[in-house]
Amino acid sequence: MKVQVNGVTLAHSDTGAGLPLVFLHAFPLNRTMWASQEQALSSQFRVVTVDLRGHGESDAPLWHYTLDQVADDIRGLLDHLSIQQAVFVGLSMGGYILFAFYRKYAQRVKGLVLADTRAQADTDEGKRARFEMAQIAYKQGPAVIADLMIPKLLSPASINTNPDLVRRVRVMIEGNQISGIAGDLMAMAERADSILLLNQIACPTQIIVGEWDQVTPLSDAKLMADRIPGARLSLISGAAHLANLEQPDQFLEIVRSFAEDVAEKRLA
Repeated sequence: MKVQVNGVTLAHSDTGAGLPLVFLHAFPLNRTMWASQEQALSSQFRVVTVDLRGHGESDAPLWHYTLDQVADDIRGLLDHLSIQQAVFVGLSMGGYILFAFYRKYAQRVKGLVLADTRAQADTDEGKRARFEMAQIAYKQGPAVIADLMIPKLLSPASINTNPDLVRRVRVMIEGNQISGIAGDLMAMAERADSILLLNQIACPTQIIVGEWDQVTPLSDAKLMADRIPGARLSLISGAAHLANLEQPDQFLEIVRSFAEDVAEKRLA
């Protein structure tokens, strides 16, 4: 399905019924990264996945991107779908967007799942690396970005023994337009630091991290779990940065259990 929101066309999926779960994907992938979770959870919940601006089947305008702008996109999509409150699941860049969304629209958030992400802003070195990646994308295209990103996103075990998963991630990355890749790199480089926001988060929160995640390691997850009141922390064994793809069963059960507790108000 597609809808015009905030000046762009957003592609999204909306399946099932019950408590809404809204999934925000990682950079530079698309909403199909959640296919396994969508299929499993839509029998119990209303599951919404979206191609964020610049990704997948959504528009990728050649212009300046910000995470606040993407947060507004999500707000507009929720309004279109008549969803007042939801549990949000964001992985990596999806987590950065959730911090921006919570700042602006905390009343829309019934629960947060922050997976393989971090609250800190980019360092100067991190910003330079994003700038350099944007130049590579512009000069050499998405296939080279896939070559650079896959070793950061997946564990060596997956790369060496799971060619189907590697191919799937590559297809997602190569399906993005250069304008979207560069736009999101700019948005992530300019994002606000969210450390001070953490102790203000009042909704139930679940932190997830892959044990081999080198991009946003366990130390980043522990920082969020320590500072967000009442947050849970779960470590997924045998996974790197894309924990939901490398260990979908473990990821699913953590999200399902958390969503059930929110739905039944077992969490404060």
